[in-house]
Amino acid sequence: MALVATAAALTAGLAGVYRYLDNFWLYRGYPPPRDPAWVKEHGTVQTIAVSSPAIGGRSQQVIVFLPPGYAAHPRRRYPVFYLLHGSPGLPNALLLTVKTGVVEDELLAKHEIRPMILVMPFGSSGRFIDTEWANGVRANSGWETFLARDVVRAIDDRYRTIRSGSARALGGLSEGGYGSLNVGLHHSGEFRVLESWSGYERADKILSIFGHAKNRLAYNSPHAYLPAVARRLRREGTYVWFYSSRGDRFLGQNKAFAHELARLRIRHSFLVVSGGHTWRAWRENFPRAIRAASNGLSGG
Repeated sequence: MALVATAAALTAGLAGVYRYLDNFWLYRGYPPPRDPAWVKEHGTVQTIAVSSPAIGGRSQQVIVFLPPGYAAHPRRRYPVFYLLHGSPGLPNALLLTVKTGVVEDELLAKHEIRPMILVMPFGSSGRFIDTEWANGVRANSGWETFLARDVVRAIDDRYRTIRSGSARALGGLSEGGYGSLNVGLHHSGEFRVLESWSGYERADKILSIFGHAKNRLAYNSPHAYLPAVARRLRREGTYVWFYSSRGDRFLGQNKAFAHELARLRIRHSFLVVSGGHTWRAWRENFPRAIRAASNGLSGG
């Protein structure tokens, strides 16, 4: 009986540790997000699955935040803000740690932004598997195509979106910031606003993703190919909004990228914010990020 009791206690203890670690992974030590009492209208969250031949027919989780009033206004169409997680990462961290939905509810209540649909796809085959949101060299690793083609199509088919690149923004944190720039610059007609939060502009030499070919690294390094696409970006009115923290190891890259954007006369805003490469920085600066997306998009 003593052994059974000990085993039961250990099992309960391990379950408690797992719950704690899992909750910490989701909330990063912050309390669960909740609208303040003065916010009277609330958005809703749905989770859908999107399959893509680019990733071998895999079905990927996509979290969708619908703004307050979406159900009550069946004829209204909305701009969309696509948000990319980092690595390691999951899309629900954007909702739970960065508080994306709560922040939209609050700023809508203050009449500071337009209502937008927020879309948070899962861009990996596992929490700790790095994809860089890129089309990799291995079979069934077309994560860029999954996002830019299949997720966008699925959202346009299922929700009342404004089906135009002028009404789409793409942003993300860390690896997701790199991905938003790389995917967005490759598909600039699909997204008007590109945002990078503590991201980078030079592809890492990850052989499992980019292989050995230098031209593939260059193709996936926004700083390298920016001059080649500058005229198109100016013509399409692409707006790049990005920031880096003073304590971030990518600050130098981001300053150099801002200088290149200015030299090429591409619309942009670059901020240096306090903090480091941390959830605190991403959480505190999301109100700025969603305002920038709202101001840069049409419709809604």
